Amino acid sequence: MPFRRARCGLLAAGVLAAALSGGCTSLLGTIAADTLEAAILNQNDPALVESGVPAYLLLLDGLIAQSPDDADMLAVGAQLFALYGSRFETDTSRVTRLTGKARNYGQRAMCLAHTPACAWDRMAYDTFVGELAEVRGRDIDYLYAYSVSWLSYLDATSDDWSAVAEVPWVEAALERTLELDESYERGALHAYLGILNALRPPALGGEPDVSRAHFERAVELSDGRDLSIKVEYARRYARLMFDRDLHDRLLTEVLEAPVEVPGYTLFNVLAQREARELLASAPGYF
Repeated sequence: MPFRRARCGLLAAGVLAAALSGGCTSLLGTIAADTLEAAILNQNDPALVESGVPAYLLLLDGLIAQSPDDADMLAVGAQLFALYGSRFETDTSRVTRLTGKARNYGQRAMCLAHTPACAWDRMAYDTFVGELAEVRGRDIDYLYAYSVSWLSYLDATSDDWSAVAEVPWVEAALERTLELDESYERGALHAYLGILNALRPPALGGEPDVSRAHFERAVELSDGRDLSIKVEYARRYARLMFDRDLHDRLLTEVLEAPVEVPGYTLFNVLAQREARELLASAPGYF
């Protein structure tokens, strides 16, 4: 499962905005959540963010220990640990630990918000899908945190075949989140599903046409402002299908687009860095 090579830019793009809003009032106390969110998402220096986020992770751990039944706090923890582990950490063992904690927090948040979810990890796939249908819109934040944190952990353990076997469960959870609100996180849900449907080539049961449709819709929902979506579109779909024209067009569009976009600047900077690397490696790939 090739999430690791991408360093999961999409995962970060959708996670941070959600993690720093909603339930964050209890986390940040007198600090305005919107102010912190804007400061990070509009930061054009990723190294500054990378060095600053661990302090909030330590704070989160302490607050969760004090309030272990706070579903909002757990959902925030799930997303921030997923963000840091998948996007900024490079040591494999630490990535696994951080995303493992993210998954644990995500499961606990979902269990507290929707009691039947406490038994989801013991269910057969068909039963799990049936249970997802009972999740309602009021719990979408928790289902999203549950799905994204699990996805980050599968990324970190992608060399383990048992992790690959869990992909359909994560996909089903994301599909249900999409059913509840297609526009949630401005296209990120479609982007994740685009990635999941591009994991395998058609000869091995992959569904590249479905992947492409998800990526196209993700670009549309984000109004093209989230450059990481086009990077993943090129990396996942265009390379899978050996479509050099699409690959280079998408990445060129990323490099020509403005990065200073409210709410996207940080991850647009990272997207342009990755676009340059993908274009440089294209002659050897294609």
